Amino acid sequence: MSTLAQQQQALVDALFAWPADEAMRRLNTHCTGVGSQAQRGILAYQANGHALAERALQSAYPVVAQMLGAESFADLARALWHRHPPVRGDVAQWGGDLADFIAQSDQLQDEPFMPDVALAEWLLHRSSTARDQEADLASLALLTTEDPATLGLLLAPGTGCIRSAWPIASIWLAHTEGAPSFAEVATELRTRTAQDAVVWRQGLQPRLRLALPGEYAVLSALQAGTALEPAVAQASELDFTQWLPLAVQTGLVLGAYRISEDTQP
Repeated sequence: MSTLAQQQQALVDALFAWPADEAMRRLNTHCTGVGSQAQRGILAYQANGHALAERALQSAYPVVAQMLGAESFADLARALWHRHPPVRGDVAQWGGDLADFIAQSDQLQDEPFMPDVALAEWLLHRSSTARDQEADLASLALLTTEDPATLGLLLAPGTGCIRSAWPIASIWLAHTEGAPSFAEVATELRTRTAQDAVVWRQGLQPRLRLALPGEYAVLSALQAGTALEPAVAQASELDFTQWLPLAVQTGLVLGAYRISEDTQP
């Protein structure tokens, strides 16, 4: 590696090293003789990086930010920035490690539901930039003429499912839509009410709601490429005749396709 390349790599390493003394130790090997000037420079770069991390994480995790408070969330963003530095030029794609990072944090062990909240928010964040997919509602006529063992359902961009041991949907909806109430959520937390949540994009708007009984199993199977008939058979508690109109109306289901002829989107 050339001297210039070594210096550039040392600067990158120093930007994400923490605490600041460790950053300077790494940099001094390649910046001898500059003393406090280098220290001031690296601190300025790190401060800019911290501010960028806080803004990016706030955009992706607004409910986690509300729950932790501004100061604690800023500390969390800085810690994640140094533990899991961005690997892409688009910082909006950074932050997906937060759920695991929270789960491993000693300081957040008293809030065991927080990793699932972070997971839900990351799915919502990713949903907002998922590849667009046009609806083909006319194709739903296949459900009346074709064998459901040969059909799949076209799901909205960014569709995802979360299975949680906590009232994950209630927590998120209480913070974003005001219903259920925080008192109701507190009761669900005390009784450790498990919930499944569905994430999808309705038009351009990412959505999250409480999953219907059996919906998690059906959507997970459909996303894995399972045909409609065996997918629905995995969840006898789901009333498909009631679920499908709701899913179409809310943009969760965009159409149907023949598995034997079409490639799953």
